This record gives sequence, structure tokens and C-alpha cells, in this order.
Amino acid sequence: MPATPAPRITLIGKPGCHLCDDAREVISRVADDLGVGWQEWSVLEDEKLLAEYAEQIPVTLVDGRQHDYWRVDERRLRAALGG
Repeated sequence: MPATPAPRITLIGKPGCHLCDDAREVISRVADDLGVGWQEWSVLEDEKLLAEYAEQIPVTLVDGRQHDYWRVDERRLRAALGG
């Protein structure tokens, strides 16, 4: 069984957020195409994330650094991941 790649993309959002749903779709597609791992965190489960990102969700991190917020640009995300 192949190892699961370490997450390079993190989506920070919350349940019931339509922009988060859109971001999740783009991230999932790009991650699958490039064989890149990704993870999702909710601002409702972490007070630090809530304080830092509440007004920007969804937020996309690439390799731990903020990459996008509100909308995920698929071409830009692919470029950041070397795809």
C-alpha cells in the first residue's frame, strides 16, 4: 500500500460556509491531480485559528504559509505546488 503524502495544503474554514465548500472542491481536485496531501481545520475547533482567520475564511495554506483567502485560484494553487 502506498504511503499517504504529508499534507502540503491546509484549508481553514468552518461548517456551513459555501466559500469553504468551493475551496474544498478546488483543493481536492488539485491535490488529487498532483498527488499532494491536504488537510482541513475548522476555526470553530481552535480559538487561535478563529482569532487569526475568522474574517478571511476559507484560508488556504501551502507548506504552512498563507496562500489564499476567500477564493482559491486553481492556477495559482497549482503553480505554488510546482504543478
